[in-house]
Amino acid sequence: MTTHPLAGVYVAAITPLYPNYSIDLPAIAPVLDHLARRGCHGALLLGTTGEGPSFSFPERRDICRAALQIRQAHPDFHLLAGTGTPSLEETIANTRAVFDVGLDGVVVLPPYYYRKVTDDGLFAWFAEVIRRAVPADGLLFAYHIPAVSGVGLSLDLIARLHDAFPKQFAGLKDSSADLDFATQLGRRFGNDLLIFNGTDSLSQPALQAGAGGCITALANLFSPDLRAVWDAHQQGTTAPGAYARLQAARAISNRYPPASATLKALFSRLNRFPHWPVRPPLVPLSRDVEERVLAELQTAGLLAEY
Repeated sequence: MTTHPLAGVYVAAITPLYPNYSIDLPAIAPVLDHLARRGCHGALLLGTTGEGPSFSFPERRDICRAALQIRQAHPDFHLLAGTGTPSLEETIANTRAVFDVGLDGVVVLPPYYYRKVTDDGLFAWFAEVIRRAVPADGLLFAYHIPAVSGVGLSLDLIARLHDAFPKQFAGLKDSSADLDFATQLGRRFGNDLLIFNGTDSLSQPALQAGAGGCITALANLFSPDLRAVWDAHQQGTTAPGAYARLQAARAISNRYPPASATLKALFSRLNRFPHWPVRPPLVPLSRDVEERVLAELQTAGLLAEY
């Protein structure tokens, strides 16, 4: 059973946009309310699925402020925000703003433009962010998604950051989709750090390996299954039906990148929300592709609840 106060099922939330690509701020709280009612313990704003790198500093701050309205209806709903950029100073400013606004923590990409840096360089970068932007009671989670960022985070680097900042360096979002790496994380840090699995199809084995929860894209649509897997694990058992559905859904969604465009289209179609665009350089799904994805999910028996 996982006891960390921020453990649980988190959605890597989509970001609502108007047709002119400006942010639909009034829609953020209703989206989060919908997801809270479907079993999410919290949300990551401005992650990969939320198109985080596409937004400016003022836009990021406005999104975080708008998201806080969710606590009027769901006071225990946890809010994290992605703040990492290749710029040290911009990352520090983004991170400070998240804590100033009052969110629970930050999830920080490494400086992804610099793909051949050493662990010493990455340690120095994260250390500066923590020293200058994370308050004594603040929590920073590193974001390991090497297929996208091009910058992996080694086990030794994670250990070094934990040793240097045992309170503020709280853990990791692992989106490597690598079960062996997830297992190593659990063995080495499962009792000391909060590890969030980022791959829906690994939700069950990651928990069994020591993860304390998940932050996933498909939680926008299939959070009841993720919650069933989580609840079963807390009770010392498994939810094979829910886990099988997550594996099938992930296999289908992987055929239709980028996730932001696919999930926005499906979220709209299945939940009667506006059909929000994605910001360039991402492009929306065509209507034909939308229909194809929906048909595959329907054939696989994954849309019965809708």
